[in-house]
Amino acid sequence: MGSGCDQIDLHLTYRIGHTTIGKILRKVCSAIWEVLREECFPELTTARWKKISEDFQKYSQYPNCLGAIDGKHVRIRKPKMSGSLFYNYKNFFSIVLLAIVDANYKFIYIDVGAFGKESDSSIFERTPFYKKLKNNELNIPRSQPLPGTVGPNMPYTFIGDEAFSLSPDIMRPFSGKVLSDTKRIFNYRLSRARRNVECAFGILSNKWKMFNKPINGNLDLSILLVKTCCALHNFVRTRDGFNVEDVMTIDGLIEIERDLSRPPNQSIQIRNKLADYFVSDVGSVPWQTNYI
Repeated sequence: MGSGCDQIDLHLTYRIGHTTIGKILRKVCSAIWEVLREECFPELTTARWKKISEDFQKYSQYPNCLGAIDGKHVRIRKPKMSGSLFYNYKNFFSIVLLAIVDANYKFIYIDVGAFGKESDSSIFERTPFYKKLKNNELNIPRSQPLPGTVGPNMPYTFIGDEAFSLSPDIMRPFSGKVLSDTKRIFNYRLSRARRNVECAFGILSNKWKMFNKPINGNLDLSILLVKTCCALHNFVRTRDGFNVEDVMTIDGLIEIERDLSRPPNQSIQIRNKLADYFVSDVGSVPWQTNYI
């Protein structure tokens, strides 16, 4: 413009509607999920299960462990026409992220989208993973003696907290306030291995800040966003590792209610044998009595 004329700044403002943003977000997340799904959640072969078990023994000194399992509430807006199905015991609307994690804080398996009002055990028992587990379709290795022993053979198991029912496939802590030293040591050893899933959730929620507040999207988009973040978590974990500070808090993800059902006798026997092993000469660790 000529001299003496007022300078005029032209600002172009682009406004994108929520519907358009939602469509873009859905396309991007769908593409990420499709590309990363096979790489980040590879086939569960017998060799892979054995490697997972070896890592738990190496890093957490917990034998015959196939993964730590847990579920967390992810805050969402109330889905339309859903009534109280997604309203949980903490008095907010949520979907459940159920996950099994290895000793390297990576997700082995995820199930996303169960009603917030449900418990971990009931959600897990309806998953395709659980059905394959019960039908012996997961390539899980055969039972073997615990490290340093010659028998009896002990099954490979997953480990969980009090939200899960004790079963031959899942070990959980002994309940109660008055416990023997053997039971308290078992609880410590299981908790030490189970913290891997808590750390994984901590890394996830600290890396992806969307978990810190209710997801502003409809139900299927919310589920897709959570799945995509889990895939990206594995992708980043493989390449960049993590800072220990990332796992000290789990922002936005809330625990599930405890399971109070009575376990079957076979499950009790397996847990008791593990408890005895953890206080034996070959199964104990020097520092365990400091934490009971």
